[in-house]
Amino acid sequence: MSQLVFLDQATLPDVDLSPLQQLSLPLRSYPHTAPDEVLTRLADATVAIVNKVVLNAATLALLPNLKLICVTATGINNIDLVAAQRAGITVCNARDYAQHTVPQQAMALLLGLFNQIAPYHQAVQQGAWSRSSQFCWLGYPIRQLAGLNFSVVGYGGLGQATAQLAAAFGMNILIAERPGSAMIRPGRLSFREALQQADVLSLHCPATADNQQLLNSETLSWLKPSAVVLNTARGSLIDANALAQALRNGQLAGAALDVLDIEPPPPDHPLLQPDVPNILISPHVGWASQQAMQALVEQTADNIRSFFTGTPKRCC
Repeated sequence: MSQLVFLDQATLPDVDLSPLQQLSLPLRSYPHTAPDEVLTRLADATVAIVNKVVLNAATLALLPNLKLICVTATGINNIDLVAAQRAGITVCNARDYAQHTVPQQAMALLLGLFNQIAPYHQAVQQGAWSRSSQFCWLGYPIRQLAGLNFSVVGYGGLGQATAQLAAAFGMNILIAERPGSAMIRPGRLSFREALQQADVLSLHCPATADNQQLLNSETLSWLKPSAVVLNTARGSLIDANALAQALRNGQLAGAALDVLDIEPPPPDHPLLQPDVPNILISPHVGWASQQAMQALVEQTADNIRSFFTGTPKRCC
């Protein structure tokens, strides 16, 4: 019997799956799926639902019943699109489901870094405020956002929404042109100029083969020593070793990250080492408000329904 098979449902915890359960095909879900379990679990599937499970060419070639892959994310680099097209498999993703949540996380990280929220909280817990000789305890410098330059790399929906929040704090918005572009569009700066003028450099581009390690030892050197890197996009955009070294050397003032190049990161990841200063990292949760995750489920159900009525949506 044709089935919907969700291979990594644990990536969407505590959501209402009824939009999927109410479709005409029965739903079978697994919390996690190891690479060697994919073929068995998708053997009779018409629709595969995945977040980060990899479906490569070798796997897709052995799944003749599969007609549709629904990715419960915007990024689709875990799917071999060429192989899917060759096998006649439609691939759909989810879009704009976290248009409020990701910008909120970006600003939370930025405020946490500039206002030293975590160090101050830890100091209070350790009794620093209680021992203070005055009404406050000023142990860490706080920086003001207003008047600073907020350079955006990747000016799509999320980049624009984050820029709007930054502007509400009184920041000056600078928009970077694509790296290497010969033409600078009106209202934009060259990639290098946007980095050179940035007080905060905020990344919002998808991961592609062309932008791996977009921030590396060379491009990081274009930033001011007082600048901060903010990344809520994809970890592969940054050379982690180069960023760690720049922070250690005082070449940058800080980094606030929701993503890393390896997820989950190993304990010896260069940006997790205790000697890397002025860094704030959250575990790829910028997309994961309850509302955004529910929107993902609803979009996925809509993608499946639309596919079977002959009007597929959000195809990749």
